[in-house]
Amino acid sequence: MSKTKFSFELIAHDDGARLGKIYTNRGTINTPAFMPVGTQGTVKGLFVDDIIKTGTDVILGNTYHLLLRPGVQILKKFNGLHSFMNWNKPILTDSGGYQIMSLSKLNKIDREKGAIFNSHVDGKKFSLSPEESIKIQLGLDSDIVMIMDECPKKSNDYNLIKDSMNLSLYWAKRSKKAFGNNPQKALFGIVQGGLFKDLRLDSLNELIKIGFDGYAIGGLAVGETQKEMFKILDDVKKFLPTEKPHYLMGVGTPSDILGAVKRGIDMFDCVLPTRSGRTGLAFTWKGRVNIKNNKYKKDNSPLDSNCKNLNLNKYSKNYLNHLFNTNEILASMILTLHNINFYQELMSSIRYNINNGTFDEFYKKYMNKL
Repeated sequence: MSKTKFSFELIAHDDGARLGKIYTNRGTINTPAFMPVGTQGTVKGLFVDDIIKTGTDVILGNTYHLLLRPGVQILKKFNGLHSFMNWNKPILTDSGGYQIMSLSKLNKIDREKGAIFNSHVDGKKFSLSPEESIKIQLGLDSDIVMIMDECPKKSNDYNLIKDSMNLSLYWAKRSKKAFGNNPQKALFGIVQGGLFKDLRLDSLNELIKIGFDGYAIGGLAVGETQKEMFKILDDVKKFLPTEKPHYLMGVGTPSDILGAVKRGIDMFDCVLPTRSGRTGLAFTWKGRVNIKNNKYKKDNSPLDSNCKNLNLNKYSKNYLNHLFNTNEILASMILTLHNINFYQELMSSIRYNINNGTFDEFYKKYMNKL
């Protein structure tokens, strides 16, 4: 059986927005693409079959969490993460770099050893080096592997951000060497540099010299404003290699995605649609709906009459309001599925409008609405 070599095809563009396809050994990813977050081998509250029905081409897994539970050896016995969770489409894995920031109280950074963690599960000490992160991701049989990087918190301290960027570049070189020759898989570099244009461009230029299959923009889901995020994307968009996919990590809201697509981004991931679904917030084509609000107690209309998929409209707002107010598990399951489906409908509409040369009209219609 012949294997598909990882590649990216740019099909069309509409001003800055790009329409493309990523070819992997486990299927094609239509871009711009949104990746639901399946941190611990599951997109919380959803069956795999339902995720597929939303039109999802690729999901995200996490090295740090899967290393701790269930552990790489168990996953290897199941022939990797795909088989373990019954997902036969592409998976992108985060390197664990984000946890260096999010779990900063539980780790310290060593230039050579990587991040030295105290496990948030049982307190045991372990280290995650660039080489170990890549080894784990290959052990998970990930289709798209991310380099080990340090994702700093938002800061105006130029020297702090510069030192962090240089550390990430050092780890990028080590990650590339550890990845070796894996043509059926991809290794993405991660551009760091905070809110400083010169550091972002320095980081990107050095990553291009090392050479990667795709380029991610990291460190832009750490508390900056949307305006600040778009400025950094404006700073780097002309310098990102055209022939490679561009990935904005950890972003974001529907308007974040629309603005980033306009600036040439092809891939997104975010916990927002799933986390919001568990707390009663729904994304719809008419805007956001907090289904816990008392005004929906007597509202028998569907959550989003424009939703055409998965028969989700059979659940009325008053029923969903009731489920949330009685703490029923079904409430978060329905709303999570609704939100992932909405995000995939958004991406499908974005792709359709780029292909038709009408993305700018679509952008103007929905940018301040969603």
